Amino acid sequence: MHKRGDPLLLGNAWNVPTAKLFEKNGYRAIGTSSLAIANSLGYEDGENIPFEQLLIVVERIQAHVSVPLSVDMEAGYGPDIGNILKNLERIHRAGVVGINLEDSEQGKLLPKDQFSKKLTTIRNHLLKNNMKIFINARTDAFLLNDASALETTLERVRAYENAGADGIFVPFIKAKDDIQTLTAATALPLNVLSVPGLPSFDSLAQWGVSRISLGSTAFRATYRHFENLIKTIASEKSTSALF
Repeated sequence: MHKRGDPLLLGNAWNVPTAKLFEKNGYRAIGTSSLAIANSLGYEDGENIPFEQLLIVVERIQAHVSVPLSVDMEAGYGPDIGNILKNLERIHRAGVVGINLEDSEQGKLLPKDQFSKKLTTIRNHLLKNNMKIFINARTDAFLLNDASALETTLERVRAYENAGADGIFVPFIKAKDDIQTLTAATALPLNVLSVPGLPSFDSLAQWGVSRISLGSTAFRATYRHFENLIKTIASEKSTSALF
């Protein structure tokens, strides 16, 4: 589903109703948003939600949609690689076909070799157990405003490709030259994130992007609209704004 020139638009859901709306309106695949699911259940983002609660949401979404589902796994929701592998086995049994894994923790990039080793271990485990899961390796130099974001990302993309990643996710990249440099440097599909100032889908397609994720932006926009709506109801002393 990842094609240069025809990017996959991924709707990021946080519950069954939003997942069903994405499917109803023609989205060919759905992802989860870690922030949206966590916040909707009263947790901060950053693996503060217990994996068991995340899994319940994932299982309910999977049970109600027929399009492919990918899960934002953050760093894997486990204290060590053994626990992470068990978590992956559980989401695979639930029917999930893709994951995001990120190379930063608590606002800092992990050592490149450390994250590469993690990817290789996961890839080997999936192959050994005949588990078909698309590994979207997220690298966060642009998100963290790294002083050499492009150079850092290029180094990591090459390493993660060699380590067994199926795709590369670079949140907050949006400049034409940066995107074209990356798509020229790797055969892996490049995933970009919905951020302020993101160019048009047509431009992204021309520059070689293969996937566009809404991330948490649909969640945030939904609740901005909801807040404005309930303010209107209170100020107008009428529920007419609901209809």
